[in-house]
Order: sequence, then structure tokens, then C-alpha cells
Amino acid sequence: MRIRKKKWAQPELDRCEFYSKSPEESAGKWKREFKREQPLHVELGCGKGNFVARCALDNPDINFLAIDIKSDMLGVARRTIVKRFEDSGREADNVILAAYNVEQIDKVLKPEDRVERIYINFCNPWPREKHKKRRLTFPRKLNMYKEFLVDGGEIRFKTDDEELFRESLEYLDSCGYEIYFKSEDLHGEPEDRLPDGFVNYMTEHEKMFTEMGRPTYCCFAKNKG
Repeated sequence: MRIRKKKWAQPELDRCEFYSKSPEESAGKWKREFKREQPLHVELGCGKGNFVARCALDNPDINFLAIDIKSDMLGVARRTIVKRFEDSGREADNVILAAYNVEQIDKVLKPEDRVERIYINFCNPWPREKHKKRRLTFPRKLNMYKEFLVDGGEIRFKTDDEELFRESLEYLDSCGYEIYFKSEDLHGEPEDRLPDGFVNYMTEHEKMFTEMGRPTYCCFAKNKG
């Protein structure tokens, strides 16, 4: 997602209590960075923060690390999170924002961090053959995630791109992940077909594409070790 330069973003992030200025320094030690030691979920490419804000607010017993490469985007995400938590009378104490290139996530997360769930929402589809290795669901990346994703931990993936979705299913299978839920139209699924306890927190992309009549492709997969 493109975003205009926001001069206020980095100064606000620098003053933000839940912004990590040097995420590499926390690799293997993320448990200490949060106010409570509890399960860790990670969003790769958090955009404007609507998804992680709702997740963190509704799940106070889970810690969320939201990563994006653009500080301008993270500045918007910070404001989104602050507003949602303030409107609910709560402090944002279970979410951390970090600026980093998610293609090199192995420099930020280590086996000691024991991530229990990874969210990949509407990532760049990289449709050209020579660029597909940059996909966040490409086999090299999926094997990388296994270094810090616990056995039985999940990847939850959503996209509007049919080709990316179908090829990602093949990637997940080839890397030994167990796909336990998949949908070619998430919003059209009857409730009894959705996984127990699932709440579909929509990203800004998902809301936009849904209003345009485009389906959301979705799959959940477990790391079999």
C-alpha cells in the first residue's frame, strides 16, 4: 500500500511507548518487551493498524507484534491503536509496533520467542515469475517461519489475489504445513463452516475490496514441525 510522506509520523513514533526503535536488539527476547508474559502473535505488514488494533483490544491475554517497513504507515497505525484503546478506556499494553523489512523477519524473531500465530494479510502478490520468491508465502519464507513458530503454531493468510492464493496452498503443503481451513470467499461462508471462535477482523484492504465485490481468499495452516 502506498502512503504519502507524513512528517509527524517518526516524531510521534519516537515518543510512543509501544514502538520498538531497534527490533533486532529484541530478537529472542520479545517476552521481556511486553508488560505481561503471554502468547505472542505477529502480523507481517500491519499497514494502517486496523487489524492489529482490534485483535489486541479483543484479546488482552495475547501479545501482538505488528511489523511494517514504512514509518509513515506505522505512524497511522499508532494513531489507530491509541484511538481504539482510549475509546475503550484501556491502555495499549499488549501490542508493539516495529519498523522492519518483513522479508528479513528472521533477524527480528528467534526460536526463543516462540511465536504461536503469524498473520499475513493482503501482502504484495508479486505476480511476475522472477519476483515470486519475494512472496511472504514462498517456500523459503515458510521454512524461515518454522524457526520461530512453535509446533502446532499457525499461519493465517488472507488475500484478494486468486493466483497467489492457489500457489500459496501449494507452498504450504510442500513445506509440511497442515491446511485445516480454506475458503475462496470468506465473507460468503456459512457460519457453521468457519473455525470455532474465529472472528474476521478486517484490514483496510479487505474492507475496500469487499465493497468492490471482490472475494477474500483465506487459509489457516498449522506448523507440523
